[in-house]
Amino acid sequence: MATAVYPGSFDPVTLGHQDIIERSSKIMDKVIVGVLKNNSKSPLFSVEERVNMLMSVTGHLPNVEVQSFDGLLVDFVRQCGGDVIVRGLRAITDFEYELQLSQTNRVIAPNVDTIFLTTNLKYSYLSSSIVKEIAMYHGDISAFLHPEIAAKMREKMDHF
Repeated sequence: MATAVYPGSFDPVTLGHQDIIERSSKIMDKVIVGVLKNNSKSPLFSVEERVNMLMSVTGHLPNVEVQSFDGLLVDFVRQCGGDVIVRGLRAITDFEYELQLSQTNRVIAPNVDTIFLTTNLKYSYLSSSIVKEIAMYHGDISAFLHPEIAAKMREKMDHF
């Protein structure tokens, strides 16, 4: 049984992230979405909020789990019994960085492979950072996020 880990900060989870999760769930037996606790960043949403949002938008996928983690990704993958890391690529600029990471991970954990899924063209420009910036200026974010996540984003921005 092949288990994949799709890691990220998901602050917030976008339709692009959801696309990668759904496509991964069709080709892997099990997908664990790993929400990174990164103490060096100041996320808009807490780890618990991000996990709950992801659980909400992936609840219809029976082979998808959501967990938080900190530390090395390959350690988390091993802890989950994972075989594969899934990464989404939006543009060629993503590839160089992702290739470096995957090669480094392969040295640390030779039994863990990385697969890259190219982003659906309609999400190729989309990032959580862009969505946060649009939301900060009260722009329309409905084309980028699940309606439930967009509502949480607007609620969060009302407090800024």
